[in-house]
Amino acid sequence: MVLGGARSGKSRFAEALVEAEPGPWTYVATAQARDGEMAARIALHRDRRDAGWQTVDAPLELAGALAGLPPGRPALVDCLTLWLTNHLLADHDLEAQADRLLAALAGRAGLTVCVANEVGFGIVPDNALARRFRDAAGRLNQRIAGIAGRVTLVVAGLPLDLKTPGGAP
Repeated sequence: MVLGGARSGKSRFAEALVEAEPGPWTYVATAQARDGEMAARIALHRDRRDAGWQTVDAPLELAGALAGLPPGRPALVDCLTLWLTNHLLADHDLEAQADRLLAALAGRAGLTVCVANEVGFGIVPDNALARRFRDAAGRLNQRIAGIAGRVTLVVAGLPLDLKTPGGAP
């Protein structure tokens, strides 16, 4: 799992982790281009990946997308925070979706790197929807970090290992 704030360098760091494995690699994208600015962000991410990457769009069906990947193929999920937002806006049961995702991750063979925003460093949001989102993101991040073999926080492009293989959190 790779955590960080907006523009922290977490996606580039996660891509490098996956690219250290033999390809081909799968980029499981959760973003939806709801406006021009988001479309430009998505294009920027796509443009920096080379031909060794296959992109699978999974704005909602992340568990199914992961289950459908070839066994052993390295995969990057970018990002869990947008995936959670998509489910929140669709008024889906967030805990049930998280349960499905954790089951898919637990059943997956091969490196899977999940990227998520750390949104809990700021102030308490002033509205119920934003507080619900912040709380759900924090719970999801804790659950994913709990099963991950490695957890890295990226700040200003610098990685800080929070949990390492075989090490205690």
